[in-house]
Amino acid sequence: MTQDGAQGPAEAVVEAEPEAGVGWLRHHAIDTAPLRIAPFRRQVLGQGTSFIGAMLTAVAVPVQVYELSHSSLQVGLVGLVGLLPLVIFGLYGGAIADVIDRRTLLLVSSLGTWACTVGLLLQTLAGLASVPLILALVAVQSGFFAVASSARGAIIPRIVPVELVPAANTLTFTVGNVGQVIGPLIAGVLVTRSHGFAYAYAVDAALFTLAMYAALRLPRIPPDGRSQRAGLRSVLDGLLFISGRPVLLMSFVVDIVAMVFAMPRALYPQVAADRWDGQVGPLYAAIAIGSVLAGLSGGWIGRVRRQGVSLTAAVVVWGLCVAVSGLAHQLWLAVLLLAVAGAADLISAVYRQTILQTYAPDQMRGRMQGVFVVVVAGGPRLGDLRAGATASLTSVTVSWVGGGLLCAGGALVAARAVRSFWHYDARRPAVEPDSLPSGS
Repeated sequence: MTQDGAQGPAEAVVEAEPEAGVGWLRHHAIDTAPLRIAPFRRQVLGQGTSFIGAMLTAVAVPVQVYELSHSSLQVGLVGLVGLLPLVIFGLYGGAIADVIDRRTLLLVSSLGTWACTVGLLLQTLAGLASVPLILALVAVQSGFFAVASSARGAIIPRIVPVELVPAANTLTFTVGNVGQVIGPLIAGVLVTRSHGFAYAYAVDAALFTLAMYAALRLPRIPPDGRSQRAGLRSVLDGLLFISGRPVLLMSFVVDIVAMVFAMPRALYPQVAADRWDGQVGPLYAAIAIGSVLAGLSGGWIGRVRRQGVSLTAAVVVWGLCVAVSGLAHQLWLAVLLLAVAGAADLISAVYRQTILQTYAPDQMRGRMQGVFVVVVAGGPRLGDLRAGATASLTSVTVSWVGGGLLCAGGALVAARAVRSFWHYDARRPAVEPDSLPSGS
């Protein structure tokens, strides 16, 4: 190339091919730039390993409860007892994250989560065989988990430059989805062995120490001083802040629509029994596998400016793929379609989280993450209830396919109706502090 930028034909031919190949790889491969930031690198690695352990416990608890009680109803209580603490401490934990040092809050809540895992291990080793004790530990652990998640999500924009927040979220969600694939596979082996529940809880506790070490190595992340105190008023201020910002409100609405109408996992056992001789494992793994593949090839996600449109498109693809997968009579086809749905879910999750972290000012980020935790954790549970109830009143196919279609149509109509969300540009500056609710 000449000094003024001119290029001869021969040079163009020689350089075009490698540039095209490198450009394609750079455009599609996951963006690892945030990993150059040491605190974030430790966070994502610690969170990834601890998530594998958490999935071990998530599988071991219901299996142990069933072994002790031989009751599917008591197994169902495992999810129910954790829901209320998730809602309460997700919201309140977010408010706390806006008024105290977030590193301290993450450390304390992580220690509480770890202590509950150790409690599950000890009750197993002691042979107490108490379902109420297990349920109580799960409930307390859910509360600590909600607080830790609120603090962790609010920390990312403070340790990562704003232009790298989408890439950081893509890495975080991808690592989490890897855990959702690996964790249950390991747990499936452990719980079939003698003392398998103790092994599962012990591995979880050991892996979680890495997450606590990562939190310990974080710099201090004090509040910006604008939020006065954590309490019911601050929680309500956070909810009022969301309700008055259509962009934020719609980011939650489309997620609720996606999870409530198009989460098919409660139907997996019956469909697998009816169509594929009970082969349910591939169905449970399919969405997570698709999310991992999307994350690894998602270098382009952070470069999209029209995040409202992109988020909506991802939810529509999720709903349509779920709907069509409900019609599949070949297991491989159902798994493939659910994997594509999982890829779309990863993309939508990155945009939802990024909008929350960059649109809201720092003194509101803890509360935004609290609501995010409640929606992410509560939405699938409501989806399970909706899917099961609809299937009992109609049929599994109607519940599965109809829910996916309602999700796609509902998300598109809602997003198009809210112009500020539909036209949202990622370059838009955060809300100015003087537009916040008083006392926030």
